[in-house]
Amino acid sequence: MNRLHERYKSEIMPALQAKFNYSSVMECPKIDKVVLNIGAGDAVANPKVLDDAVAELAQITGQKPLITRAKKSIANFKLREDMPIGCKVTLRGTRMYDFLDKLFTIALPRVRDFRGVNPRGFDGRGNYTLGIKEQLIFPEINFDKVNKVRGMDIVIVTTAKTDPEAFELLKQFGMPFRKN
Repeated sequence: MNRLHERYKSEIMPALQAKFNYSSVMECPKIDKVVLNIGAGDAVANPKVLDDAVAELAQITGQKPLITRAKKSIANFKLREDMPIGCKVTLRGTRMYDFLDKLFTIALPRVRDFRGVNPRGFDGRGNYTLGIKEQLIFPEINFDKVNKVRGMDIVIVTTAKTDPEAFELLKQFGMPFRKN
């Protein structure tokens, strides 16, 4: 079992139960999944760009990404329906906890001028979305082999019903939120 998962069971769950007056441990919110997404819009002109994005996402997560395709044609972008334009990975279980541990303790503190993540990234239903400008903050990525700096979206899906519950859950996990 992962270090974060152990901490969730032993410390975070009782703390949440006390703070929000849950009658059962089953009411405690938990992290359901983490979805990472890289949009490679320049893959329309050069399909090899997408291969690099897929390889980097596989390195970061340890899981093979799914290639996402365009839903509809947009003539201004020279985009046809069903063209490959990005990739995504859904992490659950042990891989999810390993990735979150790495994100909170290693990757986010390596961001330039990092003061914490925005506490307003919640969607109203207890899910948190975070945008990263460059993939170089992850230790698996070799700086010399990167041909283009690429950003990604990270969505942390929780079972929390409200944003304050999800905020407290992620704060307990060690997510470095910015102080307003």
